[in-house]
Amino acid sequence: MGQEISLEQFDEKNFECFYQKLKQETHLLSQLIEQNACSTHQPVAGFEIEAWLIDENMRPSPTNENYLATFNHPWASAELAKFNIEFNSTPAPLTDDVFSRLHEQLQTTWAEACQHAETLDSNVVMIGILPTLKQSDLNLSNMSNMNRYRALNEQVLHARGRPIHIDINGAEHLKFDHDDVMIESATTSFQLHIQLPLSIAHHFYNASIIASAPVVALCANAPFLFGRELWHESRIPLFEQSVESGGYSGASHGPIKRVSFGSDYARHSIIECFQENLDHFPVLLPVEQDSAIEAFAHLRLHNGTIWRWNRPLVGFDGDGTPHIRVEHRTPAAGPSVIDSIANAAFYYGLAQSICDEIVTKGWPLPFAQARDNFYKAARFGLDSQIIWFDGHKQRLPHLFETELLPRATSGLKSLGIRRTDIDTYLDIIRQRIAHKQNGSQWQRQYIHEHDHDFTEMMRNYLKNQNSGNPVSTWTLA
Repeated sequence: MGQEISLEQFDEKNFECFYQKLKQETHLLSQLIEQNACSTHQPVAGFEIEAWLIDENMRPSPTNENYLATFNHPWASAELAKFNIEFNSTPAPLTDDVFSRLHEQLQTTWAEACQHAETLDSNVVMIGILPTLKQSDLNLSNMSNMNRYRALNEQVLHARGRPIHIDINGAEHLKFDHDDVMIESATTSFQLHIQLPLSIAHHFYNASIIASAPVVALCANAPFLFGRELWHESRIPLFEQSVESGGYSGASHGPIKRVSFGSDYARHSIIECFQENLDHFPVLLPVEQDSAIEAFAHLRLHNGTIWRWNRPLVGFDGDGTPHIRVEHRTPAAGPSVIDSIANAAFYYGLAQSICDEIVTKGWPLPFAQARDNFYKAARFGLDSQIIWFDGHKQRLPHLFETELLPRATSGLKSLGIRRTDIDTYLDIIRQRIAHKQNGSQWQRQYIHEHDHDFTEMMRNYLKNQNSGNPVSTWTLA
């Protein structure tokens, strides 16, 4: 939901008018998909990475308005909190040396962002949850000054009818209430996009669902919140609970949630997700768009208020033909630029391999099992045991070595990725598995060995991140 809106408050007429246009656009998209009138272009990759602005004490620095105004970078934008920013990429065909090019692009942007932060006596850091964050930082005065965030806060709280309740039971237990959606800003991610030819869009979406468990464990980088050690990837329960509202007819606390793993595979077409959006989720931001029905402006705005961990999106080719993308939202931000690109390579390769299998053989795993795997992997990270395609429980490190990395390799080969890129970036993953050290493991080990000194941990984390070295090589000194 990156677009700004023109209103903060709405009346019943706004909701009704928006809903009618949303209904028309959903019907039109259904027709275009049925007629195979969406883009057939080969896969295109891109990403968004969310980051923190922090001060010299390693604490959140709510200065993104001044930072962005003086940075004036086309790929940088504001996020929900004044201490968060986001960087985008230029989409690139998912073939040949795409990861080298994305790596160079992100490295250049990140270096410029870091240099600019230094001129403002700040730092930028990519991490799933900032360990030095306090609940008192998450207040409305630290919300970015944009209509869409104020409106979102008002509508989510209205839909819930009660404060936001957080209850996460991990290595330790954390339970508290919060009065606004600013709690969501504690979670920062690395969101991977892939534009797909219509014929395989729903198959790749389903493959991304299955791939989510190993990806979320591999990329885990958020073990702490407010000094408590929770899940290996605590972003998952925190984000789900921070915008906890559901569907129609008194089901605001029912099984279909706005932030969720989803309710099922797309069994026949990707339109099923957009139809579920229409049928099960009340409109949150009913801002009428002055555009033709073919622009899908209402459908896209509504879809931006529903946060599946794998989210289908509608965009447009250069000639105006609508296309389908899948946004994979499970990876945490960080720990480093090269780790991020390696994470992307692993996800795209694994999902492509699973997609190929789905096309030829059908789903290799029931949806309910894919969902259970995901939450186990988020909670226990690389210590997880999950049920894989043979129906047996397997330890994740063993599964990476014997099946997941070979699958990622074959998937990247089928996409036409250059061999040097495959070797370079999957070797980063291979070393991470061999050393059993992702961002979450490094943070947990550091804290256990350094008397829970989160400030000093962040100084060392930032130093390691800025070195450019992958997290598998980081020491605890």
